[in-house]
Amino acid sequence: MSGLTVALDAMGGDFGPQVTVPASVQALLQYPSLNVILFGDQQAITEQLSLLNQLKHPRLRIVHCDHVIANDTRPSQALRRSQGSSMRMALEAVAAGQADACVSAGNTGALMALSRFTLKLLPGVDRPALVAAIPTNTDHKTWLLDLGANVSCDADTLFQFAVMGAVLAEQDLADKPRVALLNIGEEEIKGNDLVKRCAELLCESPEIDYIGYLEGNELYSGRADVIVCDGFVGNVSLKTSEGVANLFIDSIKNAITRNPIKRLVAKWLFNDLFISLKRLNPDQYNGASLLGLRGIVVKSHGSADIAAFSNAIGEAVHEVKRQIPTKISDRLEAVLLERHY
Repeated sequence: MSGLTVALDAMGGDFGPQVTVPASVQALLQYPSLNVILFGDQQAITEQLSLLNQLKHPRLRIVHCDHVIANDTRPSQALRRSQGSSMRMALEAVAAGQADACVSAGNTGALMALSRFTLKLLPGVDRPALVAAIPTNTDHKTWLLDLGANVSCDADTLFQFAVMGAVLAEQDLADKPRVALLNIGEEEIKGNDLVKRCAELLCESPEIDYIGYLEGNELYSGRADVIVCDGFVGNVSLKTSEGVANLFIDSIKNAITRNPIKRLVAKWLFNDLFISLKRLNPDQYNGASLLGLRGIVVKSHGSADIAAFSNAIGEAVHEVKRQIPTKISDRLEAVLLERHY
């Protein structure tokens, strides 16, 4: 296979091959240099490819796996019993250099544990972090991390998250990314000792354009390009935001479709509103990257549909082309040298 290759856990998520296989075919159409290796039950994958008339796609192949890691499997159990699973074999393909990235919608805890075990951490990284882009009311996205990989962190770990997030964000920005810490207030006296200590470290680093604290109501303001917090806060913030966005979208749809006259004129009268609402759809931003590893791993929502899962594959392609792990490693090395001298 030439070009770049993504190893895909075809069995992960709520729908398995019914979503992952069509999403793979969609991504292959979108990225001419992409190759996909589908790891999972060969019969289930073949059935989906047959429905799509893509059984002999030249840039797609199947690797049969005997079992799947369940969503309720603990990370420690996944480490002991993952041999031959679709998730582990996809990760091992990356570790062996057979693929450039792994995408999975499976068990998040298991994916993090297996990624760390299989791919190992980059030098200078204590823990990997989940990061994803979120929409803002500006032309630019904001990257939020950590989203749940680490429920508690020390100041040094948060500092590493800031460096990694900045490296990822600057690939899409012309200027140096603005980095903020998520806190309960913008004043320097606010927050716990952990956040205050991390703020000191960021202020001392010329590699980081640190702009201070940011409150939760400004997550989508566009004031910062990278927002840093521990995984507990980040996960709750993201899931709450997604819930509010879906509530708002559903409320608008229900108000329009309930009345036949409104339904007829809605597209004409509210076209701009519908375009704005699409930007709030979490599926557009599906694909959280597990940063800090010696390889690229992208986590999709378990409930992702075909379009959303295809977006996660696109995120993996984006990171492969920009060699994100190498750039993070180089930046961390430079930052650590600064702190020593």
